Amino acid sequence: MSEERVAVCIIGAGPAGLMLGRLLDLAGIECVILERQSREHVAARIRAGVLEHGSVALLERAGVGARIAREGLVHEGIELAWGERRLRIDLRALTGRAVTIYGQTEITRDLNDAHDAAGARVLYECEDVALGELEGPLAQVSCRRHGREETFRCDFVAGCDGYHGVSRRSIPPGVRREYERVYPVGWLGLLADTPPAADELIYASHARGFALCSMRSPGRSRYYLQVGLEARVEDWPDARFWDELRRRLPAEVGDTIASGPSIEKSIAPLRSFVAEPLRHGRLLLAGDAAHIVPPTGAKGLNLAFSDVRELAAALVRALKDGDDRALEDYSATCLARIWKAERFSWWFTAATHRLDDERFGARLQQAELEYLAGSTAAQTSLAENYVGLP
Repeated sequence: MSEERVAVCIIGAGPAGLMLGRLLDLAGIECVILERQSREHVAARIRAGVLEHGSVALLERAGVGARIAREGLVHEGIELAWGERRLRIDLRALTGRAVTIYGQTEITRDLNDAHDAAGARVLYECEDVALGELEGPLAQVSCRRHGREETFRCDFVAGCDGYHGVSRRSIPPGVRREYERVYPVGWLGLLADTPPAADELIYASHARGFALCSMRSPGRSRYYLQVGLEARVEDWPDARFWDELRRRLPAEVGDTIASGPSIEKSIAPLRSFVAEPLRHGRLLLAGDAAHIVPPTGAKGLNLAFSDVRELAAALVRALKDGDDRALEDYSATCLARIWKAERFSWWFTAATHRLDDERFGARLQQAELEYLAGSTAAQTSLAENYVGLP
């Protein structure tokens, strides 16, 4: 058994944990990152791909912006489709900003490469992670790695270990407040090495359910279909997926889609979730450990990076300058943005998905889309939220 002292112990080596560790390392603050899964498992996760301007700027600040500058796809607009109608939301014209398409797997790779080059400590395959003494002078984090018990004493613990991680559950139930909305649908996603359906993302509302045409690169496409919670991946062979995708898109789009064998296929349920507060003693939550949004608004990874930006700055002030004020404000500061993103993701999901069989709801949804088509103010509101609020 070993015990050592570090300033910050980060739980989770996804993009949020890796980014926080990178920012702290650049500030000269000693930290260690503990991850339950293997490095290969984390690197293979197929997740988000739409980055707000602020997230791209954070990658640049962390010294890992070179590849996204070369390979990222800058999108100045998105499309909405219903029936045979198509409406382009001009993000650049309405907000002066754009978004960038760059996969989470690539972000993880870039951050891991930077950590490797800096000799940072990212410890994978850490089992039985446990947090203790969170309200004492030093927190304690213990784990078992390769059969050996390891303990870390630290000034602060950053919980970046996702919805199912141990960090949030370490906050006592009497302190922790949780808010959740579970949607009656999921997203069936397919990744294929085929040219994208269009130059920009298409969000399609259809009587058979929602569909999304996205991409990871000029030669790799990512598509999604709304499915019921009872759906299973094995019930959706590639041919059925492609046929259903074409049905839910305007004919001028569906008729031109290039199909091909799937590289990856999975189903993700949709939920909205927020835990409050984001701080308990020496533990601070960031990313999916504190909040989940439906993927419709492309806010998950961007919210996580927003948390990390605030948390890194607050930790630097506390540990380098002895100023705890930013840490005291951390939860309230982040929650103000989190709830606005939750609202947008809920609204965008309701506006594009079939969440019930009511004819009244379907007509309201059509009216919402028609209103968007005829209102610059409504389009501006959508665009402002999509590119990322301050």
